[in-house]
Amino acid sequence: MSSPKFIALADYREYDTEEMKRRADSFYELMRRRRTVRHFSNRPVAREIIEHCILAAATAPSGANLQPWHFVVVTDPSVKFQIRVAAEEEEKEFYSRRAPKAWLEALAPLGTDEHKLFLEVAPYLIAIFEERYGRLPTGGQVKHYYPKESVGIATGLLITAIQEVGLVSLTHTPSPMKFLNEILGRPSNESPFLLLVVGYPAEGAVVPDINRKRLEDVCTFV
Repeated sequence: MSSPKFIALADYREYDTEEMKRRADSFYELMRRRRTVRHFSNRPVAREIIEHCILAAATAPSGANLQPWHFVVVTDPSVKFQIRVAAEEEEKEFYSRRAPKAWLEALAPLGTDEHKLFLEVAPYLIAIFEERYGRLPTGGQVKHYYPKESVGIATGLLITAIQEVGLVSLTHTPSPMKFLNEILGRPSNESPFLLLVVGYPAEGAVVPDINRKRLEDVCTFV
């Protein structure tokens, strides 16, 4: 067992209370404007922007710092087409057979169905994979601790980074998603976690008229 190595917390910045309030309010306003979008423009986005958003996501905390995530960024139109075909096949089964009535009723206000044109239109699809265990060069395995929770946190940071740079996103989770391993050539120790659609909103894009819960509905101070 290796001994821990520590370095000074050199990059921490402290702010006075008023500046903290200003920053908290500004960040809330940024995230309050975040909406899940299903109407995308095919307008290109510089790759460097996506790279930095993923680097930000990869700063997420993870169990034992094993960083059990892998991001596959898809821009190739032929690959996006394959993903759309496979996703729509699963979604058709979901909407016509697998989904219970209550689930379909919950989705009704969002206006979703099995048609996923955005998977081809948006300039970027980011397939996020959870590494259930790591692989050593010798062929052995490394256990990952809390991989799903770790990847969930990283995904949240990625969505936040995308909002920060002025793009929009859509979290897409066709079930099952194993087709992503095959199409994207990912190994068996990785499980698809989420497919994130990223780009600019289309001109005239609309979103469902929904409300978010109030602070007192989602938080308790004790």
